[in-house]
Amino acid sequence: MGVPVSDTPLGMMACDPPQYHDRSSTARIMWAVTLCLVPAAGWGVYLYGSRALLVLAAAVGSAVVCEAAAARLASRATLRDGSAVLCGLLVGMSLSPAVPLFIPVVASAFAILVVKWSFGGLGGNWMNPALAGRVFVAFSWPGFMATWVTPRTLAGVDGLAAATPLGVVQSAGPDRLAAPLTLLREAGYPVSAIDGSVTSWLNVHVLGPIGVNLPSGYVDLFVGNVAGSIGEASALLLLLGTIVLFARRIITWHIPAAFFIGFAVCTSAFGGLETEQGLFAGDVLFSVLTGGFVLATFYMATDPVTSPLTGAGMLIYGAGAGILTFVLRAYGQFPESVALAIILMNTVVPVIDRFCTPRRSGRRKTRHAS
Repeated sequence: MGVPVSDTPLGMMACDPPQYHDRSSTARIMWAVTLCLVPAAGWGVYLYGSRALLVLAAAVGSAVVCEAAAARLASRATLRDGSAVLCGLLVGMSLSPAVPLFIPVVASAFAILVVKWSFGGLGGNWMNPALAGRVFVAFSWPGFMATWVTPRTLAGVDGLAAATPLGVVQSAGPDRLAAPLTLLREAGYPVSAIDGSVTSWLNVHVLGPIGVNLPSGYVDLFVGNVAGSIGEASALLLLLGTIVLFARRIITWHIPAAFFIGFAVCTSAFGGLETEQGLFAGDVLFSVLTGGFVLATFYMATDPVTSPLTGAGMLIYGAGAGILTFVLRAYGQFPESVALAIILMNTVVPVIDRFCTPRRSGRRKTRHAS
């Protein structure tokens, strides 16, 4: 999540009056987004133990130290705006609790010093700093970044090595012939007792009467009771945080809706081809609940600095990111598909803004006399 260039309200541009005035400021926005992420981060600490807390602390601490150093060199005071804390938190939440502690330190330092401050600091970066930091360490240390642990709610102990649900499915190779949850069951992936109980109740009382049977496993994915990154696992808590973001008008519906639709349509239409189930047989729900999709859609793709200015531009940008996420995830070899998709779309934002220019407030079309 990025920030406006100054204390100007989100979405305002340098143009002739009249202008819309909002009392929101950069600091208020940044701290509000940070607070919306705290429940999901706290859930990650509960799932993975003190190691997860150390990774988050290392990421946030590195971001704050680097921000302070860069701001001092530039003779600017930026720590209070909260952007460094938010960037570090996003970096930490996107990492596995099993990574060495130098990984979050380097990722946050790269995000702040290289991506943010080398382009002038707050509002000058052309790509999302947190995503760039995560992608940088993923390319630099792929072995460390591919190490995951089972949450203690499933394993009973901390630190038990495991694979993410998406990793299990992708490791089955291009010749896999089963749906994702079937592959997980065949691989012996654990399912909690709560998942089984909730799934059974839903099938009997809600879904059964309309002819739908929900397999076990989706509930664990939704609440984040699976191996994964510290903060991106719990779609439930992340979505609860977005209620505040929408209510305070920190984000709008354009990018998340277009992102989801672009990804869901492609997944539904073509996701089943790899398993030889044919067109329109892809598992959209599994794909949305894995791979950090929810965190990226609502908290990273919506960065106002690196996303388009207009509603039409946001729709194009979001749809492009969703389509790219599917293509990279389905046919690529790199697991950071959603991060790469957003960064690639960041690069074309200037082109989108050029062709989707905002309409100046109060301007009317003039009719020419015939």
